[in-house]
Amino acid sequence: MIEIKSEREIALLKEAGRIVALCHEEMKKQVRPGVSTQELNDICEQIILAHGATPSFKGYGGFPSAVCASVNDVVIHGIPSKKTILRAGDIIAIDIGACYKGYHGDSAWSYAVGQISEKDQLLLKVTHDSLFKGLEQVKEGAHLGDVSAAIGNYATSFGFGVVEDFTGHGVGQKLHEDPPIFNFGEAGTGPILKEGMVLAIEPMINAGTKRVRVLKDGWTTVTKDNSKSAHYEHTIVVRKNGYEILTTL
Repeated sequence: MIEIKSEREIALLKEAGRIVALCHEEMKKQVRPGVSTQELNDICEQIILAHGATPSFKGYGGFPSAVCASVNDVVIHGIPSKKTILRAGDIIAIDIGACYKGYHGDSAWSYAVGQISEKDQLLLKVTHDSLFKGLEQVKEGAHLGDVSAAIGNYATSFGFGVVEDFTGHGVGQKLHEDPPIFNFGEAGTGPILKEGMVLAIEPMINAGTKRVRVLKDGWTTVTKDNSKSAHYEHTIVVRKNGYEILTTL
């Protein structure tokens, strides 16, 4: 069942999203060669706590950290570490969640570390743009499959692999709610969107194969061919004639 959120709930979700956006604004300044993913994690956690929220991910299903920091061939759920030092030419996806007064904000963004290759620049751009291709389909009365198809069709037109094993999701008092939101599919299928639905839409796009595997830690998910991966995500609320992004300043 897909919940419809009240305007009171949406206001709380928007504040949670604003706190996440503050973290990403700081990440734009902090992601650079020589910094560890643990340092980035700690900065985000400090911002979240300073604004009266708690990290949504920390302890979720046993996840040990405040953010997911996924470098190069890590698709999602990378665990921050003092040993993982960013180098020029890397790309990193940072997925951040904040819980404010019982409601969650969730957003991921991918960053270039110093100068990156043209191929990696294209991967970041296409993944970013695929998110907004999907969002263009969001409005009351549209099908969720319209969003999924727009994302997948755009990314695959560049020859990239669209991850199928993980999805976006609803957001509210739970970090993950119905519905699952695939990044591929057929337009005109799936649930019909209604005003007040809050959705985390998050393309995970690989430079090579769509296939992934989970490492022995049970979290870190990498591409099967070791190609690089990018990840962008916004939490949005469906409106009558479109959408409103909740994870922004």
